[in-house]
Amino acid sequence: MSGIEKAIVGAQIHDGHKLHRDHALVVHKNGRLGVVPVAHLPPDCPQEPIDGGLITPGFVDLQVNGGGGVMFNDDQSIDALRSIALANASIGTGALLPTLITDTADRTRTAIQAVEQAIAAKVKGIIGIHLEGPHLSVARKGAHDPQLIRPMSGEDLEVALDAAERLPHVMMTVAPENTTLAQIKRLSDAGVIVSLGHTNADFETCLAAFDAGARCVTHLFNAMSQFGSREPGLVGAALHRDDVYAGLIADGIHVHPATIEIALSARTNNDRIFLVTDAMASAGSDIESFKLNGRRIQRKDKHLTLEDGTLAGADLEMVQALSVMVSQAGDDLTKAVARATSVPASILDNPGGIGRLEHVSDTVLHISNNLSEVKSLSLNAATAPASLTSAGSG
Repeated sequence: MSGIEKAIVGAQIHDGHKLHRDHALVVHKNGRLGVVPVAHLPPDCPQEPIDGGLITPGFVDLQVNGGGGVMFNDDQSIDALRSIALANASIGTGALLPTLITDTADRTRTAIQAVEQAIAAKVKGIIGIHLEGPHLSVARKGAHDPQLIRPMSGEDLEVALDAAERLPHVMMTVAPENTTLAQIKRLSDAGVIVSLGHTNADFETCLAAFDAGARCVTHLFNAMSQFGSREPGLVGAALHRDDVYAGLIADGIHVHPATIEIALSARTNNDRIFLVTDAMASAGSDIESFKLNGRRIQRKDKHLTLEDGTLAGADLEMVQALSVMVSQAGDDLTKAVARATSVPASILDNPGGIGRLEHVSDTVLHISNNLSEVKSLSLNAATAPASLTSAGSG
């Protein structure tokens, strides 16, 4: 205890796994963080009070298409990635996978190179890449450009395998219609997180893809074969397999809260359902429209849509997703916060301290009691008071 610099008290603390009450967030002189019962603090330990709320690790978002007015599809550069990371940090995201939506082979290569350069330059928050397409199903394309959707070629496979060697984390959303089981196995064996999505594949085909190495589902319920009485589809396969992770856009628009509640109840172990924002260029900004592959996306009443009304990503902050999960879908607060922190981190190989409270340089958040506002908690200056900076509001 003699190594304690100060203790932050007055808030509940979620360490990424567990919720602690009557505990303090302890800042050690070596920069490490810890969670200690307030009753066990040394009497001479400096204490800095916070007025209620919840302290958590920074959010981990595995599906971020843009932010700060920038779409990754439109600009694959370090500057774009800095803008996207900064905008998402302003709403609480500490680690993210920049997501390239279905695009050309050239842009895919450029995106991989940009992420490699950003990681080398230590752009805070960038931890890898998510390639959402182009090997999807046209029948379940959503907002993806059908002209760019194509089967995975040998060259496409080699590009993805090369990315897995160059980047810490690579996630790929594929449809079994345009990807073979052998390709899924090679990708998985190479460390790629293969996720099924934008697919019309039937239940048995999806199970075969999971057996081949796919271990995740992209935005559960959206852009996929649905659950039916005679054909469970990908939704049924995802709920049937407790060993499979599933991302969820919990904005109350993409998926009805009652549907989320049913999904949580359907799985014997629902601890692998995690939250994503599916953030677009609008994240962390006040823009009213932007473009994706030359098509206008409009923002209105918390909806992002193409001009024909098709949903095109989400206008969602993770703290709002937590509120929907707890207040509308009946999720437990402890589990809901884990779904935004340690659960997505657990999908990653060697996640390090991502999604946990470990070091003063990590993103640490203070969330309001009603889950409507999140602020960043700065602990970098060991001898200075903890400072709160606005990070968005619901």
